[in-house]
Amino acid sequence: MDTKYDVVKKGLRNDIISGKFAIGDKLPTEAQLTKQYNVSRYTVRRATAGLEQEHYLYRIQGDGMYVNDWEKTPAAKTENKVIGVVTTHLADYIFPEIISGIDQVVSDAGYAVFISNTHNTFDRERRSLLRIIESGVSGLIIEPTMSALPNPNKDLYDQIKQLNIPTVFINSKYEDLDFNCLAVNDIESEAQLVQHLIKQGHKRILGVFKVDDIQGAHRMQGFYKAFQTKPDYALDSNIIMYQSNDEENNALILNKIETYLESANAPTALALYNDSLAIQTIDLVKSLGFRIPEDIAIVGFDDYGLSTYMTPSLTTNRHPKRKMGRDAAQILLNIIDGQPGHDVIYEPDIIIRNSSSSADIANEE
Repeated sequence: MDTKYDVVKKGLRNDIISGKFAIGDKLPTEAQLTKQYNVSRYTVRRATAGLEQEHYLYRIQGDGMYVNDWEKTPAAKTENKVIGVVTTHLADYIFPEIISGIDQVVSDAGYAVFISNTHNTFDRERRSLLRIIESGVSGLIIEPTMSALPNPNKDLYDQIKQLNIPTVFINSKYEDLDFNCLAVNDIESEAQLVQHLIKQGHKRILGVFKVDDIQGAHRMQGFYKAFQTKPDYALDSNIIMYQSNDEENNALILNKIETYLESANAPTALALYNDSLAIQTIDLVKSLGFRIPEDIAIVGFDDYGLSTYMTPSLTTNRHPKRKMGRDAAQILLNIIDGQPGHDVIYEPDIIIRNSSSSADIANEE
């Protein structure tokens, strides 16, 4: 639990980093801060003295405290051998393997890992970034939140850059930031999955994609790309688009899929945003009395661990998961050591299983 000193110091630092108090602004008086934080003047003086030492504040004798030009002050090389990791989720889906890969490399190099998750919301992302900035990490590995949308936290990313904190993105990136990024080639991977469905003879294909992250937007582009070789099929195919908030109640998405499945020109194949949604869709399709893949073929994305053990097993594109974590960690350590970083694109790795082909065809492909 934070002491009163910690609460005041962190609170003021967060207000400065977030821009509530801009460079050159005068801070509230000691009496005002004492009342605001319900602490003694001694505690306020200790906290502000600490921020002076860290170049966030300066005093003018007899006039008060002002915000220093902390953005131009070179960040001291931290003694904390800690790597900050921020992902949209932690304990489920593909994320434990990614984090395990990161930990394997950084722990071998003598670093600890500080993990935070955003639940794919900008507010939580902001809180995570503020905590990490104030903790003094050696570097950051970040999975962006809703990366296809304008980011209200760009000011914090700009400050991370100004503080010279080495940073690497995974899975996607914010287009207006130039940090190195490791990501799957989502466009080409999805195109190959849909081309596989077309090769199986499917002309009515329903795509279901999340559109507020770059991965979903790129996979939807891949869906379109697949039809460039068979434009006559495009008119009979459709797309459902959804956003991250809809995942809080997947029943809305599944109900929309069910509406298409019960229509007069029902799709004979489904291309889902990821394996998590595909697995739920398999249950839906079975409950409606359809056979997979004889009546409806299904493909997912990511090669989630359960995908192999489903009945039927799920056709998908393999996400590198643990390898991505290891690669991101190694690139970050190289940057910390003064070496140049680089981007990594993981090319398609399609796995044909029984959800889209008969067992014989799946084995052949």
